Amino acid sequence: MNMKKIVLTVAAVMSMTMAFAAGENDNNNTTTNANAYKFNLSTYALSRALNLNYDQVDIVEDINRTFATDMMNASVADGSEREAKVQSAIKKDLSYMRYVLNDRQYREYVKLLNVTLNNRGLNK
Repeated sequence: MNMKKIVLTVAAVMSMTMAFAAGENDNNNTTTNANAYKFNLSTYALSRALNLNYDQVDIVEDINRTFATDMMNASVADGSEREAKVQSAIKKDLSYMRYVLNDRQYREYVKLLNVTLNNRGLNK
């Protein structure tokens, strides 16, 4: 009888531990997933990489702020519409950047954006 109680107690403790560990893993995935949508880009680093002039720096900063807001809105959307919002934010960002940047700068920006999206697992 005592052995049966010990085995049942150990089984209960193991199942509670496994459930707790699974919950922790889900929380970590959610946090990591939300961080993937945070786009706080350094305008200074981007301006150096793209060799922007003074007028372009201000405009690109505003575009990046809009893009970051759109991506955060996508991060809180339901799974079914999240992908559509991400694609919409990317298309809008690229269209604004196309208007502001010259051909060489735009090509470099597209490369940088693709690398960033791939690294965050958002480019499918």
